[in-house]
This record gives sequence, structure tokens and C-alpha cells, in this order.
Amino acid sequence: FAMITLGLAQLVFFLAMQMSFTGGEDGMQGIPRGMLLGVFDLSDNIAMYFFVFAVFMAGFWLVYRTIHSPFGQILKAIRDNEERARFIGITTTVPRAAVYSLSAVVTGIAGVLSSLNTGFVSPENLHWSVSAITLLMVVVGGVRRLVGPIIGAIVYFLFKDLLGEHATHSMALFGAALIAVIVFSPHGIVGALENLRNRLRYGPVAQRKTP
Repeated sequence: FAMITLGLAQLVFFLAMQMSFTGGEDGMQGIPRGMLLGVFDLSDNIAMYFFVFAVFMAGFWLVYRTIHSPFGQILKAIRDNEERARFIGITTTVPRAAVYSLSAVVTGIAGVLSSLNTGFVSPENLHWSVSAITLLMVVVGGVRRLVGPIIGAIVYFLFKDLLGEHATHSMALFGAALIAVIVFSPHGIVGALENLRNRLRYGPVAQRKTP
């Protein structure tokens, strides 16, 4: 399934590079921000910031409610042991398709916000490497923690911003950070912080195991 998804993504990428309505290699330029509800001028950077922040908080709440709903518990059961979930009567195909669609919706909204912010859509956004970078953010931050991807994204962009003109080496350093996280903290940065908190609170002997 992952390889089919990757293949289709690359097909769309090459089509976007060739089609005239996408601007080809030049992308779509001059995208206006416009007015939000006819009241808020999004061309103002402050208004745009609070708009993006509001959408982000709404998306965060949506994901949080999904995880802590009965549907979310079904997804956890499928993730932990899909065969056992089928044995207890859960139809695993529909929930997986639903959460896949939900992730696509959230990603699409993020893409719209990015295009409004920069006024530009590059066909490079459809390349598989963008998905790979997003996955790396999740792994570095913490796979099974809701705030993990947020922490991972902050770390990634800090690498790029702090390196400045040497940003071409940011992926190498971020890759080194990824290796360090996998070796020393498989649960990511958030998992490492949770372990440190538990050690300080309960001591090394009475440390609680993190899920």
C-alpha cells in the first residue's frame, strides 16, 4: 500500500511538472490572500498569523477528539494487533480508510494555508521527499505522542533557521539527530522528556514505563 501511494504521488508530481494550469516547473504564482469572511484582511501578516493559528488549534482539537473517541480506540486496537482486532469483530478496512482520508484532509488544509502564506505553490511540494521530511519530523518528535510531530517540526525548522546560509547541510544534521533519537530514545524527543520527568519524580528504581 505504501509503494502504491508513493507511485501515485510521483505520477501526480510528474503531471504537475508538465501541465500548463499548474505553471509547470514555475509553479502557481501570485496567489492572493484575500479577505476572510469579508472582514479580516489576510494580506496583513498579523491577521494571517492568527488565522493560521486558529486553524492549527482547530485541527489539533479534531485530532485529539478523534484519538480519544471510540473510533480512536478502534484505531489503537488495529495499530497494536490488527489480527486480534478482526477476531473480536472489528472491520479493519473501513477505519483505516477513514483515518487515511482524515489525514489527507488535514494535509490538504495545511497545503492551502502554506499557499496563502507564501502566495506560491511549487510542484516540488508533490515530491515524495516532502512526505519523507514530514515522517522524519514525526519520528524525531515522538510517534505515539500528539505533540510529537509539533516538537519534531520545531526541531527541523530550527535546524534550517540556525544554519542560515549553510542550510544545505540541514538534512545531514537532521538525519544525525534522527539516528540519535532512534538509538537512544525510540519514543522520540517527547518520550525522552517523559522518561526524564519520571526519573526526577520517582527515581530510577520506581520509574514508570511509558506506553
